[in-house]
Amino acid sequence: MSAVGELLDGGVRLAIPLAMASAGELVSERAGVLNLSVEGMMLTGAFAGAVGAHSSGSAVVGVLCALVAGLLVAVIQAVSSVTLRADQIVTGVAANALALGATTYGSRLYFTGGREVPGFDRLEIPVLHEIPLLGRALFDQTLLGYAGIGLAVLLAVLCSHRTGWGLALSAIGEDAVTADRSGLPVNLFRYATVLLTGVMSGLAGAHLALADVHAFTDNLTAGAGYLAVVAVIAGKWRAWPTLLACLFFGLAQALQFAAPALGVHLPTAVLVMSPYLLAVLAVSGLVGASRSPAALTLPFRREARAR
Repeated sequence: MSAVGELLDGGVRLAIPLAMASAGELVSERAGVLNLSVEGMMLTGAFAGAVGAHSSGSAVVGVLCALVAGLLVAVIQAVSSVTLRADQIVTGVAANALALGATTYGSRLYFTGGREVPGFDRLEIPVLHEIPLLGRALFDQTLLGYAGIGLAVLLAVLCSHRTGWGLALSAIGEDAVTADRSGLPVNLFRYATVLLTGVMSGLAGAHLALADVHAFTDNLTAGAGYLAVVAVIAGKWRAWPTLLACLFFGLAQALQFAAPALGVHLPTAVLVMSPYLLAVLAVSGLVGASRSPAALTLPFRREARAR
């Protein structure tokens, strides 16, 4: 395979978990809830997925464990953000710190000595995987990877302005009080979107542990959850640009491995931090001004209604 083909293959593989998590986060932010806890959801999902797969000997069981773990972190975030109306940024950072500490401690107890975890192997799609450059990148992924891409695309379609669900999300994210007056169940929508983020982030964590490395190591996500949140901002809270931003970050991460073959000679430290430098540029507004949903991070309080 050519160096460009290797870069594309690695970029798509690394972009898949970002796309899963950012698809869920996009839906949540469109409804007005910011989940900085995506990192914690992914990390907890990766750990639970690895433990479940190793204990049962089944990668499918590992995925189910990852989904439950991501969902549990999402419940904490939803109760804090929606019911208790706590600061969404503070609760997200706290959830990430808790997840990092808990999974690091659990890893030292359970994965001492390095245990290989059952996972998913690549599944080639006949003929299509032989397409030059893009064939291996798009048609030689794991079953979990294909499922993740499909779910991300499905959410992109559902949250568009052409669907009733997408219009309802936008209405709640722009003006929750007015949306409530029109009869939309604001808190129910927000709970549902945060829990959806947990499921998608848990699935993303499972992909990292069970499809990428077949193992769990301390801080396996290494900031991938934050990149997923940044991708939503870089995509200007629109579905398809968000997925493209995920691919861009994936290629930036893959470049550190493919750079020598491409003739790019940069210090390793520069290549490692390049995705995060690009993330800073994305949120700084240098890649184009954007406007977030007006009610993003704002707690919803139902107005008292006259009888």
